[in-house]
Amino acid sequence: MVDPPPAQPPLTEDQIRAAAVGELRPHAATIDLVEYDSSWPRLFRREDERIRGTLLEHVLQLEHVGSTSVPRLAAKPVIDMSLVVADSSDEDAYVPQLEAAGYTLTIREPDWYEHRLLKGPDTNVNLHVFSRGCPEVARMLAFRDWLRTDDDDRELYETAKRELAAREWKYVQNYADAKSAVVLEIMARALVPDEDDSAVADSAESAL
Repeated sequence: MVDPPPAQPPLTEDQIRAAAVGELRPHAATIDLVEYDSSWPRLFRREDERIRGTLLEHVLQLEHVGSTSVPRLAAKPVIDMSLVVADSSDEDAYVPQLEAAGYTLTIREPDWYEHRLLKGPDTNVNLHVFSRGCPEVARMLAFRDWLRTDDDDRELYETAKRELAAREWKYVQNYADAKSAVVLEIMARALVPDEDDSAVADSAESAL
């Protein structure tokens, strides 16, 4: 079973600046949310092919995540992708190749699962890079899959996002941090094993 994400305080401005690679430009505006666009899966597939063709065997897993991966959910028009490599801290193994394909490294967070973020070359893509076995990847996928099937929580999440998006935020990260409470609430339900999983676990335990 995937563990729930640890509660974390919002990032300070110093932390946001420390994670930025290159110039950090304030957002200083509201957040643009749009209705679900049926072209988003196609954009993901295009980037999937580009990244796999660039990194070859270095791609251990590549998934469409975030709100654009959930049909019927309003979202920022940004294609979020989760890339798993052997060791995300080993930038030489993948960053130069991605930069040659037009990607740009914009965030480096060694204290948060050695997370790296690269922006896409010709469409608005956030490529999140994690190491093999990172629990955050499993949580991102569990959250996505839950919202794809649970209408109530998808509506709850969209309502919260719309309320927060209407405010002005200095950095987009501030908006993301403000969503933490509703994300944790939904994750608590998404990560509860269903009855079939529990039955399998009980059966396996009794056989030991």
